[in-house]
Amino acid sequence: MKRRKTAVWMAAAISVALAGCSAQGTGSGQGNLGTGTEMAGDKGQAGDETAGDGINAQIGGGGTNPAEESRRAENEGEEKEKAAPMQDVTVILDYVANTNHTGMYVALDQGYYEEVGLNVRIVEPTQGATATLVAVGKGDFGISYQEDVTVALTSEDPLPIKAIAAVIQHNTSGFATYKDKNIKSPKDFEGKIYAGWGGPGEEAVLKAVMAKAGGDFSKLTMVISDGSGFEALRDQADIMWFYEAWDNIKCQMNDFPIQYTPVRQLDERLDYYTPVIIAADKTLTERPDMVKSFLAATQKGYAYAMEKPKESAEILWKYAPNYSLDMLVASQEYLASRYQDDSDRWGVMKDEVWDDYSGFLAEYGVIGEVIPAERCYTNEFLP
Repeated sequence: MKRRKTAVWMAAAISVALAGCSAQGTGSGQGNLGTGTEMAGDKGQAGDETAGDGINAQIGGGGTNPAEESRRAENEGEEKEKAAPMQDVTVILDYVANTNHTGMYVALDQGYYEEVGLNVRIVEPTQGATATLVAVGKGDFGISYQEDVTVALTSEDPLPIKAIAAVIQHNTSGFATYKDKNIKSPKDFEGKIYAGWGGPGEEAVLKAVMAKAGGDFSKLTMVISDGSGFEALRDQADIMWFYEAWDNIKCQMNDFPIQYTPVRQLDERLDYYTPVIIAADKTLTERPDMVKSFLAATQKGYAYAMEKPKESAEILWKYAPNYSLDMLVASQEYLASRYQDDSDRWGVMKDEVWDDYSGFLAEYGVIGEVIPAERCYTNEFLP
């Protein structure tokens, strides 16, 4: 999955982003994106009290009438429904719908959000603007990454956002090369071409892993990927950043041989959370119950995806029909054991993971200071 520059750099694109959020689909089969559950309508009155009194009179007056009690119960239920209207909630993705997001689509499709009184709408962003849009209140929740959140919070104009759940417990990404090129170590990156997305932490990671392996970063050429996919590794670029549940699965299904090295194996500080769910500080302060309800339903959706990967892939396919179903199933089966992994529950994050990566970014000059973990994330809204 292609990644984008941090949202901090995209504040100027907000007006464009808003138009992007309202448009349904981006040429990737997302015609159904942005259509959340509809607000439940009134059921209508089952009868009036006059009719009920008439029935009582016919059966002897003072006794309890089952039909009347049933009507009263239904009316009471309708009154409660009117008293607690559905809350509209917008979720802005980081990219087009994919298996990182399956739990939310399951929660939407299976009615888990509706059960907790939420009318959820899932939309795609204008590229790179998710955190900015969430920060200014154009979305209630967004999908982002630990590196973007850290940079956003340490910028000259910090974004008032916080991570509230980890979608996947460990970093499932790394460097991929075409196997026939015999690039086996970051030292071998010297004299090669790296095609990436231009993110703030990307260069730092390359510098770090090359230096650790005895390589010279200045001998690596970095270019922005044109999105042509894994085939570009054959003759357009030598190294790309791949995601195990997506790019690696595609290569396997297309018999495209790659040499792959997870970044978490190159430096333990690179085992950071990616992706994460974010929210604005204002949302967390003013609507805590809604946030808890959203995460409870979302957690239920990811539990379904972990237990039933094939069925959850089929659900995602309804919202992203241009993907191969076989591809979605394979990706979902890979992620099923990795959403929660070695954690005791889905979504939980740890101080040391945030602290380690913040220290890494500070060491390589991406951020000017090490930011405390408690300013970056919270587990308090998780079930």
